[in-house]
Amino acid sequence: MSRALLLSVLALPPLLLGAQDRAFIGATLVDGTGRPPVAGATVLVRNGRVVAAGAGVTIPAGAERVDLAGKFVMPGLVNAHGHVNTARELRTYAMYGTTTVFSLGGEAADVFEARRAQEIPTLDRSRVFVSGPVLAPNTPDEARTQVAGVVAQRVDFVKIRVDDNLGTVKKMPPEVYRAVIDEAHRRGSRVAAHLFYLGDAKSLLDAGADLVAHSIRDAEVDDAVIAQLKARNTCVVPTLMREVSTFVYESTPAWFDDPLFRMHPDRAQVAGLVDPTRQQAMRVSPVAQRYKAALEVASRNLKRLHDAGVPIAMGTDTGPAARFQGYFELMELELMAKAGLSPADVLASATRTAARCMGAERDLGTIEPGKWADFLVLDANPLTDISNVRKISSVWIAGNRVPR
Repeated sequence: MSRALLLSVLALPPLLLGAQDRAFIGATLVDGTGRPPVAGATVLVRNGRVVAAGAGVTIPAGAERVDLAGKFVMPGLVNAHGHVNTARELRTYAMYGTTTVFSLGGEAADVFEARRAQEIPTLDRSRVFVSGPVLAPNTPDEARTQVAGVVAQRVDFVKIRVDDNLGTVKKMPPEVYRAVIDEAHRRGSRVAAHLFYLGDAKSLLDAGADLVAHSIRDAEVDDAVIAQLKARNTCVVPTLMREVSTFVYESTPAWFDDPLFRMHPDRAQVAGLVDPTRQQAMRVSPVAQRYKAALEVASRNLKRLHDAGVPIAMGTDTGPAARFQGYFELMELELMAKAGLSPADVLASATRTAARCMGAERDLGTIEPGKWADFLVLDANPLTDISNVRKISSVWIAGNRVPR
């Protein structure tokens, strides 16, 4: 071998030189498929992807062994509705176990770059998918022009808002959002719809919206909208914590003292949220109280939709101020359980169902051969109590330990 060729080989990333496998051994595997947990399992990872997972896995000679005896391994959380403003936020999500975020609007250029640079075996921060600017056209012609613009950015979803913010702003007219959906579909893109009202949900589903990105919160869901959702296998993202964020700071939340929360908060933001004047304003705000009531409606609707067989994908709408990335996802799981879903159902919504709803099931959502090795190591069983997802021992993305 020539000296130049030798130097070029030595310059390659270590995993591309071959040989190094990593075997995670001894844990109870909750693989996300719905199959029963496997005690004493092995997850074998090569070049960032799962090679084998379960009992009786042969570990190649020379593989690095990571002993996880007494722990529980589950897929990383998939947030079907967050907002990643800058790429550095992907490390915060990862620290709390959200290994993939579908950002539904407002991403900076470095987030697009992060999306382009994540198909690598050395990744150690959350994956991200993007929507670009949330579209706000005023006419059908503007709608088609704006859709062409975001599709040219190679977005993963087109995002629209059909909401009057409790009567304070003008709502996007049906002829405009129909043009958005039609043009997006014509160009091969899917549309995620922010909404609030039952009537808008029905109209948007008639128009072909691909994802309901929030709960229906003004009224109980009825048989008609359930039939629409099931006919098209359309997923609903409840974002219960979005509602919580609109009223919870009328006092100081108990979780501000949680050591897990205090690992990575925006301290300046927390200081503002405990200001007595601000808290008093929220206590008397009719908007806050309206959203507090909306949370109860959304929770009941979540249970009914789930029981009817509508696919539910976990999401939070984290990213805006006072919606704390990573931590809110863990709280969302608990609110879903409080609404009446079993721990197994909640985990499915936050892993394989979310990945499928967002079109990422080929690579994400379960711990199976061929998929990216994105998983959590927990100190307790998440299937017995969903709050055990908080008991994170370590987070791994592409088989690489996330710094925490």
